[in-house]
Amino acid sequence: MEILYALALGVIQALTEFLPVSSSGHLVLLQNIFGLTEPELLLNICLHVGTLGAVFVVFYKEIGSILKTFTQIPRLYREHIGVVNMFKKDQDIRITGLIIFGSIPTGIMGLLFHEMADRIFASVQIVGFMLLITGILLWLTRWADYKGKALGQMKVSDALFVGLLQGLAILPGISRSGATISAALYLGIDRELAGRFSFLLCIPAIIGALALSLKSPMAYSSIPLTGIISGSLLAGIIGYFALKILLRIVRQGNLYYFAPYCWTVGIAALVWHFFS
Repeated sequence: MEILYALALGVIQALTEFLPVSSSGHLVLLQNIFGLTEPELLLNICLHVGTLGAVFVVFYKEIGSILKTFTQIPRLYREHIGVVNMFKKDQDIRITGLIIFGSIPTGIMGLLFHEMADRIFASVQIVGFMLLITGILLWLTRWADYKGKALGQMKVSDALFVGLLQGLAILPGISRSGATISAALYLGIDRELAGRFSFLLCIPAIIGALALSLKSPMAYSSIPLTGIISGSLLAGIIGYFALKILLRIVRQGNLYYFAPYCWTVGIAALVWHFFS
């Protein structure tokens, strides 16, 4: 039974982590409505590692280029004469810098408010309202002023705005991927770049969140190691396909397809809260 529980959580984690429907919001709803308990810390960390692995697989080329960039900074600095010119002329340096700037507001909000958000906003009522807001964010992308801005046209202010929206995802019910991709589309960023930047930006955010969770004592897990490994692998595999599907939907300009689902679940959560 514990293995089935881990596998079920792996499926839920994979689908809701990448599809713009809020993984934290679904976890709160499952806990409150169906009486499920929060995953044990070890299992929760491993499931997140599984989905993070899916991001690394999908974007391995981009991640490899970014990592390689750090070894080339001295040479690029000499060739381009200064940090500003490096940022302008080298695409890998540019996206690396934008990810760093975008991570600043996310990191600040996460450090300052994550405990308060978990304590105050982890209720069915709040999740219901936040899912309605997520649906609105997604639906409004239908009217985003699409300019197809390329990476070379992205500004630091664009990265900061997307990072700010990512920081809001500490509220259960606000989808991280939905908020960041929507923000990028509102800014007129190319659809494919919007999806790519959103998930590259999520890497330091997920790693930071995992680092914060490691501060809590990690008790012995009641779930067998085989269950933890199986759930994590399943989360990674399903997450890979969910991520590929979402990126294709974003490229087609159909992110708003997920809005009715968010509204339906949000309204259902509010109805359940008020009449339970």
